Amino acid sequence: MDKESTEPVKNNSKELLSKAIFIIAAAACLTPFVDPPVALFMGLFLALTIGHPYLHLNRKATNWLLKGSVVGLGFGMNIQSAMQAGRQGIIFTVVSILGTLIIGWLLGKALKIDKKTSHLVASGTAICGGSAIAAVGPVIEADEKSMSVSLGIVFILNSIALILFPYLGHLLELTQQQFGLWSAIAIHDTSSVVGAATKYDTFFAADSPVKALQIATTVKLARALWIIPVALGSAMMFKNKSRKINIPWFIGLYIVAMIIYTYVPFVQENGHYVVAVAKKGLTLTLFLIGAGLSRKVIKSVGVKPFLQGIILWLLISVTALWAVMHLI
Repeated sequence: MDKESTEPVKNNSKELLSKAIFIIAAAACLTPFVDPPVALFMGLFLALTIGHPYLHLNRKATNWLLKGSVVGLGFGMNIQSAMQAGRQGIIFTVVSILGTLIIGWLLGKALKIDKKTSHLVASGTAICGGSAIAAVGPVIEADEKSMSVSLGIVFILNSIALILFPYLGHLLELTQQQFGLWSAIAIHDTSSVVGAATKYDTFFAADSPVKALQIATTVKLARALWIIPVALGSAMMFKNKSRKINIPWFIGLYIVAMIIYTYVPFVQENGHYVVAVAKKGLTLTLFLIGAGLSRKVIKSVGVKPFLQGIILWLLISVTALWAVMHLI
């Protein structure tokens, strides 16, 4: 058998092996032995070594997994406690979103970054990372490069925050309430916010009536609703007359889940099973996000947009940390 005839066989075997490894790694994320930070870096490691054999399905899979998992978390949260947490975070939400968008615009001009890329990075930092970019991008008619660069930046910084924040919070002795608010404001994506808050909950041996996860999820989803006014404002700024916006309807289902948990005794007794499944769904989501960070995506991130993203992230992180430590 000549070399040319054996080449397709080798390629096919390599592809089958990479698929098998990927599926085994994804399945491992559903076990109790893999927590969110480990899942993220497992996905990143595979992306940079064997690659993602199902990359064409990755965006849809992460999108639906995230939405379903967030709704599942609602079956373990009391609506009255959640509303109280949301009220506590409303001032932080308004000030941080407006401040981040304004500073992002100024940084974009100072660094001479493409206007649309700069706006997407600022929007992703201000609201909810990839979800905000996915909603605002089509509204301002951003091209594929601007979308991939801004998504790459927030996903890279998300990865760092997911690992760093729980340990910093523990070092600074933040209460679960303080950490929940801080992570919801300063970490970009909902999946990473939930992952960090879940990790922080494990630092406390005593059972606290206020969980970082409950506060972080509620405040972050309240921030996500700002996608609508920000997208409308973006449409006017970039003079897009269609103003078609992707509204995050799954947040309504999350609220319905909380109402059911609060008032239905059977769900109160058994809701923790749904929450456990939802948490593993988010762990799998983070694995897929890590696996989506290919070499191509990382290389596409320019120095100036990345610098803008880092400065914005540090500003919102430090400011929010000072606020929760002195005002809560």
